[in-house]
Amino acid sequence: MAHPKRKTSKSRRDKRRAHHAISDVTLAKCSNCGALHRYHHACTECGYYRGRQVMKASN
Repeated sequence: MAHPKRKTSKSRRDKRRAHHAISDVTLAKCSNCGALHRYHHACTECGYYRGRQVMKASN
């Protein structure tokens, strides 16, 4: 196995991990009821996804 020749400094390690932060969830407006839902997910209010009902409404 390969072994590092020098210890990676905290600064260099943390620079590499700068893009690992969790980003905010992007929301879309439901075309059926107008509620906000996550992209590529069915609306939790009405159960519609891309104009079709794919699950029962949560209410």
